[in-house]
Amino acid sequence: MGRRGLARPCSLWLCLALSLLAGSAHGDPPGSNHSGATSRRPRSYNHLEGDVRWRRLYGATHFFLCIDSSGKVQGTRWKESPNSILEIRSVRVGVVAIKSVHTGFYLAMNKKGKVYGSKEYNPNCKFEERIEENGYNTYASLHWHHGDHHMFLALNGHGKPRQGGKTQRQHLSTHFLPMLVS
Repeated sequence: MGRRGLARPCSLWLCLALSLLAGSAHGDPPGSNHSGATSRRPRSYNHLEGDVRWRRLYGATHFFLCIDSSGKVQGTRWKESPNSILEIRSVRVGVVAIKSVHTGFYLAMNKKGKVYGSKEYNPNCKFEERIEENGYNTYASLHWHHGDHHMFLALNGHGKPRQGGKTQRQHLSTHFLPMLVS
């Protein structure tokens, strides 16, 4: 046969078309993964739940996030501040609770986007953790949104928390590096 003849192994497109047809033969909609031998096992990330890390969150604005003994959230440039040691606990995949090891306050965000320290763990204390393309992490309130936009944890250039409704994922003030506690 010629160079492009049928003796050649099937192309990716031909395999894809055949798998779609096989799915349709079983009564499944095209693109579904419920067709007998071609279905995948569901992914399991249970090993990530309950994971506990002690870190300092270093912001792109050059401040370490800390929660003081009165529950006030702010940034500090002092690397050795005991209030900046945070326990980041995985609640479920992609969702974390952040607690100050020294003061015992949980990081929380209310419906207006104000961040504060809460003595009790509650739904305001859950944050969606995402690793961005630049290697920094962002933390968005899981419970509250501003319209259809996420509200992010952010420290401005003076170390003050920014209101969640005025933040976006792209803002450098929302980017944090979790640094190991030494």
